[in-house]
Amino acid sequence: MKLSEVITIDLIKVPLTAEDKFAAIEELVDVVGSAKLVGDIESLRRAVLDRETTRSTGIGHGLAIPHGKSPGVHRLIAAVGKPKIPIDFESVDHKPVNLIVLLASPMDQTGPHIQALARISRFMLSPSFCSQIDRAMTAEEVYQAFLDHEK
Repeated sequence: MKLSEVITIDLIKVPLTAEDKFAAIEELVDVVGSAKLVGDIESLRRAVLDRETTRSTGIGHGLAIPHGKSPGVHRLIAAVGKPKIPIDFESVDHKPVNLIVLLASPMDQTGPHIQALARISRFMLSPSFCSQIDRAMTAEEVYQAFLDHEK
């Protein structure tokens, strides 16, 4: 699976204006809602926020991957945000995040969801990807970082 198949430029927001993790999640859900890719955006919002309250999705290395499954989602969708200032996501490494990738999945599809989680996590282990994300000032530059590292 290529991340460029689920991340599109219209699903990237730079910068996010949110200053806390729940506001960042809300902002990214709104990005998905604006793209009209989900039948019931409020169901998705509840699923992602509920998931976050049970356990933080801040996985370390400056990355958070909030995610949820919802009946209104028909295929795997990823929305990406780069906060104006790093956000405390209660990450496992206790460091703030500077890249947030929201994943939305159909209720009955686990495989693509897990593949996307793994691929995004691997990208954040690449110093060149992290550097490119740190320098990115636009959605286009964030998207290009994903394209460059899929090759």
